[in-house]
Amino acid sequence: MELSVLARQCLDQRIPDHEALASQVVAWQQRNDDGVKVNRQFTTEDARIKWMKLYPSIQMQ
Repeated sequence: MELSVLARQCLDQRIPDHEALASQVVAWQQRNDDGVKVNRQFTTEDARIKWMKLYPSIQMQ
């Protein structure tokens, strides 16, 4: 997940040289040092409701 965030936030542009890339990555690493949390708004219960038709429960007899 962290590599995906790095790619979307820093590497979605042309970077001219190695020094500029290193600078971008160092600035982005501050995010990790700050302990940024993931805001998950799609709960397990929401998933069960949304995908109930796709994954019906099996009734054991």
